[in-house]
Amino acid sequence: MTDSDYKPGLEDVPAAKSAISFIDGKRAQLEYRGVPVEILARESCFEETAWLLLKGDLPTQKELADFDADLRERRGIHFRLKDLIKCLPSTGHPMEALQATTAALGMFHPHRQVTCATKNWDAACRILAGLPTVVAAFARTRRGEEPIDPRPDLDHAANFYYMLFGKEPSAATRKVLDACLILHAEHEMNASTFTARVTASTLASPYQTIAAAVGSLSGPLHGGANEEVLLMLEKIGAKENVQSWLDEKLANDPKFKVMGLGHRVYKVKDPRATVLQELAEHMFAESARPKNYEIALELERITAGIYGAKGVYPNVDFYSGVVYQSLGIPTDVFTPIFAIARVAGWLAHWLEQLNGNRIFRPAQIFVGKADAAYVPLDKRP
Repeated sequence: MTDSDYKPGLEDVPAAKSAISFIDGKRAQLEYRGVPVEILARESCFEETAWLLLKGDLPTQKELADFDADLRERRGIHFRLKDLIKCLPSTGHPMEALQATTAALGMFHPHRQVTCATKNWDAACRILAGLPTVVAAFARTRRGEEPIDPRPDLDHAANFYYMLFGKEPSAATRKVLDACLILHAEHEMNASTFTARVTASTLASPYQTIAAAVGSLSGPLHGGANEEVLLMLEKIGAKENVQSWLDEKLANDPKFKVMGLGHRVYKVKDPRATVLQELAEHMFAESARPKNYEIALELERITAGIYGAKGVYPNVDFYSGVVYQSLGIPTDVFTPIFAIARVAGWLAHWLEQLNGNRIFRPAQIFVGKADAAYVPLDKRP
């Protein structure tokens, strides 16, 4: 192979054939199994969306009811896993805790053979149901609070909120959190999904596969972006400071990149950001628009005239962090929420990869030394 064959980051190199999601970045189009994501966010729920991703079609009423019951039944975690969570350092990042506990979850439910469809489905349900529980448990125990057991009478989004705060969400809060889970549930062949498929191709257990994907998601260029956006908005401080802040950044670096703007795929505004704003406005109507949301709106307005011609617009992370902050969720828990949503897509890709699996083994272009002589240690300068 030659340098002309090399594509840094595998950009635009097909890595798999998939029927799970479709993106048209020029038309702001994202579909899960053919269904537009904005319709799912407005009309569906996370449980139904997860079924759609995993099974390929929307469920019947009975299928959805049974699936919902299966998830509620599997929310609880082993008391030894709770002990492990309590032993993790409180200074650790929640994504580190999530990766460790995802792998550990598999030790309590061994699944080393991935050839049985029934056992694979059970594992998928257990992971979908269990990850919110471990995220909430670590979020509380690091503050010195006891984990809250899941409530089987609450749906997926409401139960997660309850396990975090010990109270039920309002209807508007539950809806926007549920929509956030839907909007983050799947996004084609991104870095963490590719990680999941590569790991799955070795026939690793689903728990190890998802743990690997969690590690990939933790980076600031992927799932950590919404944290970075919020830190940026905090530094700006006020809506009135946006113009001067941006002018200073561009004066120091004409190629300065605003966090949360731009996407490898989208050349228009991310459709997930559009629907998230719409739903967030309903939630903010219960109180008031948060300061950081106002800053973000002003930053979007100003940057549209600078970056819009280049196809650089807000992605979903530009607003998701502001929404999570308005819910009282700690900044470093934003990415774990991304993970408990995206796990639906990861699991769908895991199951798809197993169908006609072939282990990933890409080539490389060697640029190192050749025929180097070995010099004995005592004769080296």
